[in-house]
Amino acid sequence: MTTRHQGDMMLYTTHPSPLGELLLSGPEPGTLASVSMPEQKGGATVGGHWRRDDTAFGAAVDQFDAYFAGDLKEFDLRFATGGSPFREAVWAALDEIPYGSTVTYGRLAAMAGLDPRAVRAVGGAVGANPLAVVHPCHRVVGANGSLTGYAGGLDRKRRLLSLEGALDSAGTLLAR
Repeated sequence: MTTRHQGDMMLYTTHPSPLGELLLSGPEPGTLASVSMPEQKGGATVGGHWRRDDTAFGAAVDQFDAYFAGDLKEFDLRFATGGSPFREAVWAALDEIPYGSTVTYGRLAAMAGLDPRAVRAVGGAVGANPLAVVHPCHRVVGANGSLTGYAGGLDRKRRLLSLEGALDSAGTLLAR
């Protein structure tokens, strides 16, 4: 992971997916800073220091295609998210949630080495996750197993969990 700075040149491309057109961006070819979906709360938008480069994120595009085809369980990409140490710890813990599984915010806090009662702060870090799907924040659920907030919308969260086999055909969470 590298640190990025506001105002630095960002490369970007877009890629179609079952969630809508993904916006992938990063400071250099092969290094992602953000992955956003259409109408995602807090998602990245193309800015003045951004330059389109449709070849910059080929490995990411290939991995997204494999993930949505059901052939990839875990992403292996370089990233430069530039979050605080707290957020980076939470985002790293997201990567430890197995494909097809879910955890509560309290469990995620413990996985990140934090007080399991820090669910609100952990929820804030999850909500600020700049790498949708890559850091699988869709795998985090409420303490009672409910499908709670997702920046991309609850419908997309359901679709991702269904793809991973974590929901039954009626949309009910299978196991945690």
